[in-house]
Amino acid sequence: MESATPAEQQIPSPASAAGPALGTSQVVVPMPASRPPAPAAAEGAEFAPPANSGLHVAIISDGNGRWATSRGLPRSAGHRAGAETARRIIEAAPRLGIHTLTLFALSSANWKRPAAEVGGILRLLHEYLLSETEHCVQQGVRLSVIGRRDRVPSTLRQAIADSEAATAAGLRLHLRLAIDYSAREAIFHAACRFYKVTELSPESFSRVLAEVYRGGSTEVDLLIRTGGEQRLSDFLLWECAFAEFVFVPKAWPDFTVADLEAALEEFTHRERTRGALPDALAG
Repeated sequence: MESATPAEQQIPSPASAAGPALGTSQVVVPMPASRPPAPAAAEGAEFAPPANSGLHVAIISDGNGRWATSRGLPRSAGHRAGAETARRIIEAAPRLGIHTLTLFALSSANWKRPAAEVGGILRLLHEYLLSETEHCVQQGVRLSVIGRRDRVPSTLRQAIADSEAATAAGLRLHLRLAIDYSAREAIFHAACRFYKVTELSPESFSRVLAEVYRGGSTEVDLLIRTGGEQRLSDFLLWECAFAEFVFVPKAWPDFTVADLEAALEEFTHRERTRGALPDALAG
């Protein structure tokens, strides 16, 4: 079993940013030394983005741990494989008509998992920010983090702030990572602040909600969940009020750009009435 490095030992428990170390997993799967090449242009080359490009797509990237366990690997290997999937999806998103992409990286409920697993996820997120920020700048990707920041390590908080500042001018894609995120908590804290607002409307509440965890608050057009489960799991409850849902049985590490294209293709055939009559029946 590999011993923990000093940097690994600095990951705190959720109780306190200065709390005891979470520990490490038994097998460490190293991050690649450099970014992997972008997907071949042929993958999904025939896909036509939806006419209403500028979509907000949110993804609950579920199934990493189960993917690894089914292969006799430690759960940490599944999370790292999931990070590679995220890279491919982020790379492809702008050409598929996606303007905002929100990925559920760590739920507030995930603090209930074994300390070693949570510590590994936090380290992986830190490594991702360090390795991908410059590429985001080059590709015009603005990176934001939504969720609590007081319970993650100070080094990760700093990496988040640095990445957000460095990528602030990106206009090609708004990438939002939900870290230590709970939609119920976000709505609760926004409600606590809302009594100070003079303009009482859903729009003004949305603005307050956007301020609570930063990263903005825009309606989701398409919600994708991998891993076979069919629930929201406390993710973007306010923003998903009129979202279309697509549930994919594949675990997140097996999710491909072609799967994203298929979900978007299905989305184009959904009739989004928002409670009104469809155009074909109206009038």
